[in-house]
Order: sequence, then structure tokens, then C-alpha cells
Amino acid sequence: MVRLAYLRTGWVSIFAAVIILSGCGAGNGNVGESTANQQQGTTVEATNTETVVTEAETRIVTDQFGEVEIPAHPKRVSALYREDYLVALGITPIVQYYNPMWGKQDYLQLEVPLFDVTGSIEALLVTEPDLIIGAGEVDAAQYELYSKIAPTYRLPDEVLADTRQTLTTIADLMGMPEKAEQVLKDYESRIAEVKTKLTAAIGDQKLVVLRMNVVDQSINIFGINNTFIGQILYKDLGLKAPAYAEAMTEGNVVLSEEFIPELGADHIIFLPSNGTWEEEANAKALKEMLDSPIWKAVPAVQQGQVYPVERSYWQTGAITANFKKMDELLQLLAP
Repeated sequence: MVRLAYLRTGWVSIFAAVIILSGCGAGNGNVGESTANQQQGTTVEATNTETVVTEAETRIVTDQFGEVEIPAHPKRVSALYREDYLVALGITPIVQYYNPMWGKQDYLQLEVPLFDVTGSIEALLVTEPDLIIGAGEVDAAQYELYSKIAPTYRLPDEVLADTRQTLTTIADLMGMPEKAEQVLKDYESRIAEVKTKLTAAIGDQKLVVLRMNVVDQSINIFGINNTFIGQILYKDLGLKAPAYAEAMTEGNVVLSEEFIPELGADHIIFLPSNGTWEEEANAKALKEMLDSPIWKAVPAVQQGQVYPVERSYWQTGAITANFKKMDELLQLLAP
């Protein structure tokens, strides 16, 4: 069954269009043609003097939870925590995802209202979206709430696992697949260029990405299957992971202290879970950790090849973020 989301005043009724089409088809013997045009996203209006073909205003798509009716050409779009893909397509979202415990994706430099996902949903309502795009953070309950505001598309899990599929899916929702093709062409070209330079610079040396959790100073290690890290670093750029990260089946896990000496990383990218490394508490905690005897046994620490980075674009695998990762990797590893 198709879920009918909230329809704003001014939208053309699909049911009325069907009635008009049926009447026209009966009078002109063009029922088959009218049906075909509807399936292709067009509506035929017949008069005594001419036939006018206009694009349909909505269409049916399938998301994580089933079928949903969305605008054929959305104009006011919210893509919660996936604003990066809209930016890559040249689209400015109407709001930006914000969590007071984590912040927002600062690297996008968006000048739009923030939507606190821990607060009232009315903050999203007042922005009057005509399409809401959600990701893994949107569960079934949230999805139903968002659907009362505007047609809501929850990106399927299998799409979210792949940067390229996420881009092409969002581009299709926006009615601009050709733009995605151009973005991906540039993306693949940049990957090939960066891969060549990194291979020449560090060869088979091992690189790993770690995150220090500010609250308890525990360490998360990102494995080769991590959506944010694994695809771009290890699969696309061909960088080598330490054995521990390579053997992981989870996206990320807490790195137990007893495994730190076995990490064997030649290069470590380090990001904080909250805030920045410029904050005194974060900088102090990182320094104290790396000065400990157990961490000094790690090759990357011994060689001074630990790189504190800005977290917001390292904690997403989106297109714009991956371009920034590649730029930073060249600065750090192949200057």
C-alpha cells in the first residue's frame, strides 16, 4: 500500500487527474496512450483544438519502509545528516542536522537554520519542507512523525552502505540524475589521482583511523568495513590497514588496552568524539595518552606519525567529506 504523506494546499490531486484522463481517453480512443503517459510521469489534457502534455506533480518511490508519494520536483528539501549530498549536487538544504551533544557538520559551512534532532519537531515544521530525506538515524517512529510534516523518504540501508548509491538515489529524488553522473565522474578522477600519489608516498605502510571518546577517553578503532572510513580509504584509495582493523567485521569497536601494542600502525588519523583538538581538555587527554608506555610501543607514535584531524568530515562517508579527506591525506602523507 502506498503511504500518502501530508499534502500541502496547492498540490494537484492525482485522483482528479485520473478522472480527467479517463474522460479524455474515452472520447478520443487514446486510453492506452494516456495510461502510458501517466506511467512516464506526464498528464495529457485534451481540448477541441490541441493536446497539452504537462509533467505530473508527484510520483511513487520505494524507500526503507515501503512505497511513498513524493513531489516530482521538490524545491524545499531537508536531508537530515545527509546535507553533504545536496551540497555536492549544488542544492542548499532548508535546514541542517544538529545534535547538541555532537554539533553539526561544520565543514559544509551552511548558512541555514539548525534543526535540533533532540528537540521539538515543530522546528522542522516551520521550515515548510516539501520533502524530507532521512537516513539510519530515522527509525520507524520518527519516520511517522516526519511524514506528518511532509513526504518523507528513508534511505534504504543497502543504499546508505555505499557513497555512490546514496548520491545517485538522492539525485534521483531531486529529479537530476545527470548531475550525479558529473559529480561521480569528478569523484572517480580525484580518487585515481590521490591513490597514485599516496601509493608513491607511503607504499604498503599501515594506516588506521581512531576516535577518542571525550567522556571516558576510551578509543574506537574503525575497520575496513566502516561506512565512513573503510570504503574511501581502504577500498577506493587502496591504503593498507593494520591486521586488527583488517580482521574486523564491525564498523568500529572499542580498542582494548591489551591490543594497543599489537596495533602495528605506521600512521594514525585521530579524531575526537566531540569538540576540537584546540580545546584544552581534548589536547591534554590526547597528549597524556600518547605519552603512556603502552602507546609508545605503536610504530606511528614512535615515528611521530599521529595526525589529529577535524572530526566532522571524518565521521561521514559523503561525497564532499571524502573530497576533504583526500585533500588532507595528501597534505599529511604526501606533502
